[in-house]
Amino acid sequence: MAKRILLIEDDPFLSSLLKNRFIKEGFDVDLAQTGDAGIKALKESSHDLILLDLILPGKSGFEVMEEINGDPLAPKIPILIISNLGQDSDMEKGKELGAVGYLVKARTSIDSLIGKAKEFLV
Repeated sequence: MAKRILLIEDDPFLSSLLKNRFIKEGFDVDLAQTGDAGIKALKESSHDLILLDLILPGKSGFEVMEEINGDPLAPKIPILIISNLGQDSDMEKGKELGAVGYLVKARTSIDSLIGKAKEFLV
């Protein structure tokens, strides 16, 4: 059974690119374009990794993480943040909320992002 990724990303180009690349690598991918849609997707099916943008319509990525952490029934799924927020304070907050990694989009290639994600899918 293929590992399942939840990609919570509102940029249509990037989300399409990442989804297609992960599918080519043999993974199943669910796409959510808002924080609320991401929370809904988490409740509807199981995932092995969450790729989470922070700047989203409605709920921010930080709010999504806070909601996941506040739900005692939520499964513990590794969360890899992919964001253009590159301040140290944002990175620290992400790690405090449980992110296993933090990649700044502007400084990360698609290949590097795929490689980092695969580390949590073995």
